[in-house]
Amino acid sequence: MDLGLVCDGCGAFNELGIGSCGSCSARLSLDSHEAPPPLEAPPFEESTQAYSPSQEEFAADDEPTDSNAKAPAPESCATCGAMIASGNRFCGACGTPVGVPAPVAPRSSAPSSGSGKKTLFFSSIQAAKAKLVLIKGEGHDGESYSLAGDDHRIGRTDADIIFEEDEFLSPTHANFFYVEGNLYVKDEGSTNGVYLRIRDTCPLENENYFLVGEQVIQVRQVPSDPGLTATEDGTYLYASPRRQAKFELIQILHGGAQGIKHPALNDVVSLGREDNDVNFPDDPFISGHHAQVTGQGQALTLTDLGSKNGTFVRITKETPLSHGDYVFMGQQLLRVEIV
Repeated sequence: MDLGLVCDGCGAFNELGIGSCGSCSARLSLDSHEAPPPLEAPPFEESTQAYSPSQEEFAADDEPTDSNAKAPAPESCATCGAMIASGNRFCGACGTPVGVPAPVAPRSSAPSSGSGKKTLFFSSIQAAKAKLVLIKGEGHDGESYSLAGDDHRIGRTDADIIFEEDEFLSPTHANFFYVEGNLYVKDEGSTNGVYLRIRDTCPLENENYFLVGEQVIQVRQVPSDPGLTATEDGTYLYASPRRQAKFELIQILHGGAQGIKHPALNDVVSLGREDNDVNFPDDPFISGHHAQVTGQGQALTLTDLGSKNGTFVRITKETPLSHGDYVFMGQQLLRVEIV
């Protein structure tokens, strides 16, 4: 028959000569029939050094030995590194059970510096410097497209960002790319062009196009009037006198046909829904006074008059973009957001 002591606290059987219960760490006693309170872990001091109890504290929990016996060495917590008193089942600093192996840090393919700190790679979202947000009806935001690569082509079929149901987009219509960290847009030879919303006033090139509401307008400089010429018999054709126009605005209809043609007899021509030089009363996307074109010599400028939906000019070269710019192509309106 085995001899030993039964713990008054948890009822576990312990061999003779052991000072504390191997199951619950309670003190074992032959004299008391009450369950002694369990040993408490030594307090953990708030400092950069882990708490180290004294040899006297360890000896209080050890089995009775002669004065020359050496106390068992304390254990180190595998999780936090604090010293654990002999006989304790849990770390007094972090609560990790005794005997649990140290956690293995996940391996990383990122290079580490000499200080031991690992450098983490950016994710694709973190690496993106900008994104495009699709604008839906009533001005609400739709899908967003992160621009994290080198080239980001938009088109109907052959592109990175595809709008296959937009019949006004070319297969590869435009490209968004970075130059020295700045975002640019380029027309990839599309049929219908790429339009950028202007901020207040911008220059207009001869024979270029701009958008007001749903109207595509082309601006043309007018050559000087050559004057009257006579027929072979020396007779001049009689007709209404010609007033020299400074430039002219031409409405482009579906299929490329010409609509309204307005010669600019003054330096400024205004466009809008009503009470302007050129009116489009049936276009619900045009403001009352929407935009104006100004001609000074050979220089042409386009100005937005605070319209609700903006005025857009067709780009003719690689164009830098800023935060909050709007780009229109096909039937897609996109807002630029610089991250």
